[in-house]
Amino acid sequence: MAKLRGTGLSAVNYPTGMNLGGDPSQALIHATTSGTFVVSLSSADLGQGLKTVIGQIAAETLGVAMDQVVVDTGDTDTGPHCMGTFASRATHRVGNAVIMAAEEALETLFEVAADELEVAPRDLETDGRGNIVVKGSPDRSLKVSDLAISAQFNHGRTIAGRGIFMKPKSAVDPETGAMDPDSTEAHACTVAEVEVDTETGEVRVLSIKSAYEVGRQVNPALVKGQIVGGAWMGMSHTLYETTAPYYPTTDHAPGGFSDYLMPGMGELPEIDCTVLEFPSSNGPYGVKGVGEMTANSPIPAIVNAIYHAIGVRIDELPITPELILRGLDARAADMAGARPPDAAPARTGARAAPARLAAQAN
Repeated sequence: MAKLRGTGLSAVNYPTGMNLGGDPSQALIHATTSGTFVVSLSSADLGQGLKTVIGQIAAETLGVAMDQVVVDTGDTDTGPHCMGTFASRATHRVGNAVIMAAEEALETLFEVAADELEVAPRDLETDGRGNIVVKGSPDRSLKVSDLAISAQFNHGRTIAGRGIFMKPKSAVDPETGAMDPDSTEAHACTVAEVEVDTETGEVRVLSIKSAYEVGRQVNPALVKGQIVGGAWMGMSHTLYETTAPYYPTTDHAPGGFSDYLMPGMGELPEIDCTVLEFPSSNGPYGVKGVGEMTANSPIPAIVNAIYHAIGVRIDELPITPELILRGLDARAADMAGARPPDAAPARTGARAAPARLAAQAN
């Protein structure tokens, strides 16, 4: 018996948005009497940081600081329509809608500022620091917060904007199958290193290293958090998590998180990542989706690493010690010629590796 190490590789591409399109999201923006801006959405923040990045996108478009923007995602009864937070679509769809809404609000701000500065609206721009300035004359400026107040109390104007983003639904060509299935695609490559104990069947993940191409990063810290969290989730899916340990029967199914197995801090491997930026042509400031795919690529990478280590291909998840040991027994029997040709293998989900890899594993 021994502890064998292996390395596995996987590569994925992940689409942003619902298959074939037709999934709109809306946004509303209005200025308050204190000069701050409220972004109203029905899009839910699941903890992935949607409110943060949407606040950043709104602030960037309006040319104000983040602390001047409040993102309200609280109520689907009063908020504008959104298809939902799924398909890694939220930042892409909602971000585009917020940019549209912010640009409409800016039009009114420029009109009010034009009246007060006695110039044409087209001669104005934001300086990105909370001011509307005359192009070429930065000393002639007004604070956005002051303009928002003045618009309401002096000019009787509402500073507000509406936005909606929807990728037109793509039909499938019945002859060729041609279609436009998504808005944009992100990409990833993951390398996993594992150690397999051939006596106990235990798998220890040593490292998960990935490169992610995610378009433009709105918030690099949140992107890294997604990648690190996704690596943990992918490892958990691969080796631990199941609601039916003896599928298709329901015997010994976990009844709560007290007996639903997941890795703890002691099992967390080295996680490293590199992020590449190739902006999307249709995402807000070049954004692509980076949510769900972070939990995808670690799974086949770990499975391939186990195969490289022990020469057994396992095609069931989670890969438990029992599956490892059954697979090793089946492989040993096959190599020794002990299994009768017509005998059914034990239910392990394991297949013997080619002789070349089997020799490497030894």
